[in-house]
Amino acid sequence: MTMNLPIVADSFTLYLSEIRRFPLLDLEEEKRLAISFFEENDIKAAHLLITSNLRFVVKVCSEYRSYGMKMLDLIQEGNIGLMMAVRKFNPYKGIRLISYAVWWIRAYVQNFIVSNWSLLKIGTTQAQKKLFFKLNQAKSAIKSVLGHDNLQEAAIALDVKESEAREMDQRMRGEYSLDAELEAGSGLTMLDSLPDERRSQEELLSDHQEAAILQKEIATAMEKLNEKERYIIEHRVAAEEPETLQAIAEHFAISRERVRQIEEGARKKLRNLLTPLVLDAVAA
Repeated sequence: MTMNLPIVADSFTLYLSEIRRFPLLDLEEEKRLAISFFEENDIKAAHLLITSNLRFVVKVCSEYRSYGMKMLDLIQEGNIGLMMAVRKFNPYKGIRLISYAVWWIRAYVQNFIVSNWSLLKIGTTQAQKKLFFKLNQAKSAIKSVLGHDNLQEAAIALDVKESEAREMDQRMRGEYSLDAELEAGSGLTMLDSLPDERRSQEELLSDHQEAAILQKEIATAMEKLNEKERYIIEHRVAAEEPETLQAIAEHFAISRERVRQIEEGARKKLRNLLTPLVLDAVAA
């Protein structure tokens, strides 16, 4: 006897079948549409750019399936990130839309997860948020080597206390899982219906090269700052847990106002030194 599928499974499957109707764009067509929207605010062109990349949003969202959120909710947030990326995308930068959009998609999905995870709403530091999104990756990597989960090894790999890793692991145990069978005994899960959108070696190489260029340009710009400017940017602007104006003022034996002035000048200097491509990537 065949069991009825849960409504959420039917909705998800229906969504997948709908977005498969939209064709993928080649580089030439994508650039033509992107220029049309960028130059003329062509809404039809923007619509085509968005719909052609909806399958990629599903792929990105599937990476966050272990956080106990409904897949369709994650996809909705990811789609908003995609739309923001299309709105801000500059076709003259020489990169593919999806390489730029992935920053926006992940940002919207991660913000949604954190804001809706009840145990993380109170007293969550930037370090905890980082651990929240890195712990599962570390556990999976260790399991592939040892054959079983090991929170102690995961804590060492992430440079956190074992107690912190254990507490976060307990927080992340959700009731909903896309790995659960859609129908008892069928062996099929919702993930089985996801399209294979794995990126080619050429795309991965391109991303790696772009990242290397960004790092090189940022490093070159930082070298042109003086000692105080570089320290303030590294410890206040770029730091995961920024130092206060007072702490930096005490470090250099200067006033807080002077620190603020130096920071403002350093930011302006970096904006002038860095290329628009770097600024776009950092802003994303």
